[in-house]
Amino acid sequence: MSEVSIVAKRLREARLRAGLSQKQLGIQAGIDELSASARVNQYERGKHMPDLQTLTRLASILGTPVPYFYCEDAELADFIARFPSLSRAQRRKLSRTID
Repeated sequence: MSEVSIVAKRLREARLRAGLSQKQLGIQAGIDELSASARVNQYERGKHMPDLQTLTRLASILGTPVPYFYCEDAELADFIARFPSLSRAQRRKLSRTID
């Protein structure tokens, strides 16, 4: 059995962090109510990959930037997930620190 894709892994992490069921997430993303749970389950198992438009909708619902889903490095993924919640001053400070 092959390893689950990073997108599948990150999608599951973000969904659980948001406290949503697969069905709830799917419905909010505009997937038909009858197939919402199954489709999100297939995405999380890596059986199917959501297209960019679908992943963008899922990311918006989960409050997570799209690049998070593609990031293989766990620390960087955590940083990407937290970045939107930083204030403008915190972002400037972080930028100065990096420079």
